[in-house]
Amino acid sequence: MNTIVLDAPDGPIEAIVARPTGDGPWPGVVVLHDALGPNADVRGTVEMLADYGYLVVAPNLFSRGHVRCIRAIVRALMFTGSGAPVRDILRARDHLVADPQCTGRTAVIGFCLGGGFALLTAPRGFDVSAPFYPGLYGDYRELLEGSCPVVASYAALDPSLIGAADRLDAVLTAQGVAHDIKTYPGVTHGFANVFPGDRLLRVVGIGHDEDATRDAWRRIFDFFDTHLTSTPGDSPE
Repeated sequence: MNTIVLDAPDGPIEAIVARPTGDGPWPGVVVLHDALGPNADVRGTVEMLADYGYLVVAPNLFSRGHVRCIRAIVRALMFTGSGAPVRDILRARDHLVADPQCTGRTAVIGFCLGGGFALLTAPRGFDVSAPFYPGLYGDYRELLEGSCPVVASYAALDPSLIGAADRLDAVLTAQGVAHDIKTYPGVTHGFANVFPGDRLLRVVGIGHDEDATRDAWRRIFDFFDTHLTSTPGDSPE
C-alpha cells in the first residue's frame, strides 16, 4: 500500500493505492472516505479489498484543504451534482482503468459523504456502486438516471437518513437497475467504520457494529461476484 499523487483536472490530489499479490488482471475499486478523511480506517478498507483481489485507489478529497474541500463537497452533494470532488473521483477511476493489470471494470465504495458520492457517480461509468449510509440530495430519479447496479447499506437508527433507503429502492426499481439495499436494525450511522473515541461518539448516535459490518461486506462481495468480477455476457454461478 502506497500514497501517490494524481494529476486531477482541478489540481493534484493524494491517493492511497494498493494491489493484490500475484498476477492480474483484477477489477478496480475506488474507495471514498467520510468527513474524517483518509484515516487508518480507510487504509484498512483499502488493504482488505486488495487482499480480496481488487486494485484499489482511495483519493483524498480533502487534498486542497479541508475547509475548502468540505464546501465543494456540500455544493456537489446538495446543489450542483458535479464539481471538483466528482472530477477527482472520476480521475481516480481513470487511474485504475489505465493500469495494465486492471480488467477495465470498476466499482466505487463510499462511507457517509463518500457514500453520497458513490451514489452520485453511479451513472458515470462505474460498473457497481456500494454506498454505506449515503447522504444524497435532490431528485433521485434525475441524479441516478443510467445508474450502474447498486448495493447499499443503511442504519435503522440513523436520524439523518430517515426514509432514504426506501426512496433509493423505489427509484432503482422503477429504473430497472439491479440493486441490493438493506437497512440494519439496531445500529447507528457509521456502523461499518472504526472511529477513534468510538465510545464517546456513541453518545451522539455514531458507533461501530461488527455483526452488521460483516454482513454488509458479505453482501458487497457477493454483489461484486455477479456484477463486477464477471464480465458482460458471463453467466454468474
